[in-house]
Amino acid sequence: MPDPEFSTGSRGIRRGAVLTLVFATVLATAAATDCLPRDDGESHRRIDARAAGATVAREDVERAAAEAMADGKSPSEAAEEVVSRSGDRWGAVYDKGEYEEFEKALDGQYTGVGLGARRAGGGLVEVAKVQPGGPADRAGIRVGDRLRTIDGRDVARRPVTEVVALLRGGERTTVELGLERDGREWTERLTRTRLSTETVTVRRLSDGAVVIKVASFTKGSGARVRDAVRGAPSGAGVLLDLRGNPGGLVSEAVIAASAFLDGGLVATYDVRGEQQALYADPGGDTDRPVVALVDAGTMSAAELVTGALKDRGRAVTVGSRTFGKGSVQMPSPLPDGSVAELTVGHYRTPAGHSVDGRGITPDLVASEGAEQRARTVLSGLGGTS
Repeated sequence: MPDPEFSTGSRGIRRGAVLTLVFATVLATAAATDCLPRDDGESHRRIDARAAGATVAREDVERAAAEAMADGKSPSEAAEEVVSRSGDRWGAVYDKGEYEEFEKALDGQYTGVGLGARRAGGGLVEVAKVQPGGPADRAGIRVGDRLRTIDGRDVARRPVTEVVALLRGGERTTVELGLERDGREWTERLTRTRLSTETVTVRRLSDGAVVIKVASFTKGSGARVRDAVRGAPSGAGVLLDLRGNPGGLVSEAVIAASAFLDGGLVATYDVRGEQQALYADPGGDTDRPVVALVDAGTMSAAELVTGALKDRGRAVTVGSRTFGKGSVQMPSPLPDGSVAELTVGHYRTPAGHSVDGRGITPDLVASEGAEQRARTVLSGLGGTS
């Protein structure tokens, strides 16, 4: 289930790949971003790991933008044309405002009404989640309410990503929702506001096992996973639910993986041919049973965690093959303040397996009833208290 107005699809190949997190987890749109830290002593530079094919030289994009600027044309449009011709599937160009929203989303914030959507029967759209304290919650909107229109537009049979995109907008702008509940139809006019996402949720099962659901790896999510593991009862198994997770900050994914590892390799990656490695922090819980639950919506940083726990023999993976988004992209600022995201390399799991275009096949493939299968496996591992 997508978080409010934040989801994980693609807003479009060209202008949507990078804003995964932004127009994704709360928006059910975009394609997740995986960001690796810089080691040059400066503030972290964000590098995205996403699936890609061909690449484009940064110099070509910057040259096209500079020439367009000199001719009085749009640098971002010129850069976008170069990226589009290159065949770099996940390369994209974003204007200054879009990229700022992207950065805020990675910090766990978004602008909207605190409402998530999902597909219901007959092509209809219904409310999937209402964020506590948000505009939708204050208006009395509930999970299961049918979402009929947004600003007068019929949303039936529209892609959920498009529906959620319509819910977003500038802070303090308004949006009118047409709703239906138990045969009663009404409208609500809501004012969009800045909200924080809840990317990590924890619940206890009746047998004592702990479910940690990670919706995306935004700022602070790794520490929340670590704290949840540390706070789990002694001997209780952990079901790490990464289904539908579009990725996020790789630094946060490494912290999350570290919760289950005592140091050692998490992943390797290359940036323009230079090999780098990501290592877990020492002191993680290496004793309690762990099952990682994944699906085709498990992408990028979430695949990095999956691959690390699987290859290191730290978790049994259950579900369906993951998305396969494992390329590294780096931002390049353009003269007009826009940003080009260009593919520069790829990452691999500890065993050296490439994720890009392949995904990760879980130890136990289960499409339907995957969570129950995962719980059965966890119980078999002794993961109950």
